[in-house]
Amino acid sequence: MSHTLVPASYVLLLRGALGEEEVLMHLRQNTGYRDGHWALVAGHVDADESARTAAAREASEEVGVTIDPASLEPLTTLHRWVEGGPAVEQRVDFFWIARDWDGEPRIVEPEKSADQRWFSLRDLPQPAVPQEEAVIEAYLRGAVPAIMTLTSHVSA
Repeated sequence: MSHTLVPASYVLLLRGALGEEEVLMHLRQNTGYRDGHWALVAGHVDADESARTAAAREASEEVGVTIDPASLEPLTTLHRWVEGGPAVEQRVDFFWIARDWDGEPRIVEPEKSADQRWFSLRDLPQPAVPQEEAVIEAYLRGAVPAIMTLTSHVSA
């Protein structure tokens, strides 16, 4: 059976001292995926684009900041899929940390983002996107594996 592998990049824009960091999140709307959930800056990797370049591009498109792709710190890669779904679709999510950028974060796509705020990593808003929460929880524990996996199940 063939399957589709969909790559995406996620950016944890972090500010503050280690242990007291805040992350920028936005409230999704009108996207068709996890609308009503708080989420990181993220998006699909385009054809002929690296995951690192996609992360910087998404930061510009979603929150109006400029990030030098070379300054992005790789955090982890998450491989995930849905068991029992109608098609075999797998995702590979590249998570990056950005501590330096140019510009002040703002809502650039108001049709897709109902709100945007800084939150303590230890007190994330709810509901949040599950795979993003899993990675942030691993980061807070201090030992993020290079590769993580996450499966979900289709409800009957």
